[in-house]
Amino acid sequence: MIADITSQALACRDGAQALAQMDTEARRALLHAMAARLDARGEAILAANARDLEAAAARGIGAAMLDRLRLDDARLAGIAEAVRHVATLPDPVGQVTREEVRPNGIRVRRVRVPLGVVAMIYEARPNVTADAAALCLYAGNGVILRGGSEAIHSNTAIAAALKEAIAAAGLPEAVLTLVADLSRDTMVRLLQLTDIVDLAIPRGGEGLIRFVAEHARVPVIKHYKGVCHLYVDAAADLDLALDLLIDGKTSRPGVCNALETLLVHRDVADAFLPRAAAALRARGVELRGDAASRARVPDMAEASEDDYAAEFLDLVLAVRVVDDLEQAIAHIRRFGSDHTEVIATGDEAAARRFTAALRSAVVMVNASSRFSDGGELGLGAEIGISTTRLHAYGPMGAESLTIERFVVEGEGQVRHPLRATDS
Repeated sequence: MIADITSQALACRDGAQALAQMDTEARRALLHAMAARLDARGEAILAANARDLEAAAARGIGAAMLDRLRLDDARLAGIAEAVRHVATLPDPVGQVTREEVRPNGIRVRRVRVPLGVVAMIYEARPNVTADAAALCLYAGNGVILRGGSEAIHSNTAIAAALKEAIAAAGLPEAVLTLVADLSRDTMVRLLQLTDIVDLAIPRGGEGLIRFVAEHARVPVIKHYKGVCHLYVDAAADLDLALDLLIDGKTSRPGVCNALETLLVHRDVADAFLPRAAAALRARGVELRGDAASRARVPDMAEASEDDYAAEFLDLVLAVRVVDDLEQAIAHIRRFGSDHTEVIATGDEAAARRFTAALRSAVVMVNASSRFSDGGELGLGAEIGISTTRLHAYGPMGAESLTIERFVVEGEGQVRHPLRATDS
């Protein structure tokens, strides 16, 4: 099987070279055809997903994972629409990002080109099969998809629909390769194909991402967890802050852009915390706070240091009262994961200080953490969120699947001209 993954990766690389020669309109047409196939195969995809859900429930998989695994008519329609939306985005391939003429007359351009072959390692999320395929192919890359066993039927059904469109476009089907052998040995081999695979992107739990990072020899985009904070400033509109809190924590608690910690300025804690606690508890949220928080909400559980570092992915929220903006920033620097931070404030100076002082991939002012998403931020679909500072940082779309190279044009210039006396 290990020899098979090498052969599959080589075939994907060859397919990517053919794909990279397609012009913008041809790649857009391919994506529209892929979306149409998802619509046409919807019944089969949902039936496959039902098999996965039944098996996952029997294995005792948790609610957060089940939510990520579950498809229905609306979610499947959303997946197809995301593929169509990617096709409407500016084409990053061939984009000139900088151009200049040097003093010696050579013309230097920086031009975006495809990465080559992207290995996508993920668990539970069957939408990633379509999202990753759309983004990689639109950016001219081949993609190798290695999903988890819990979504094997869903991923296979989605990939089969997408491959129908790829074949109809006259491309090698291997440009989208779904790995059937889910053994760890095969995954490790894939991650070590340095001459074939150009980038690995893991999406899933922290354990999966650390495993990929520790075993890969190819570059890896890492995002271990999302410990996202909301800081309610002294100058916050408390109605607005409450809306951000409820949406960020309860709209979908099992995702990485959900809020995990609430920080409240002491000057508004008396007015805000009891109200926030009542609203959250009405929605089933368990609260764990420091002494100052529990003084204002006496039946709140005590928070530990581990709670402030936790990605709960559940209806649990850590709470802390802070003396000022600087203490909030210090808390986030200590416990944050460089994912997403939110400030609720009417003070422009406080907002500027918050956004400048934190290095997280996404920093928001008076907007829900749930907007920390490629689709919501205009990328179409999202192949992942990078919290490592490689060539991409934050939500990644098609442009993040290209790199800049130099194209140089001259008229015979040489760096060290020969002198007449040279022989």
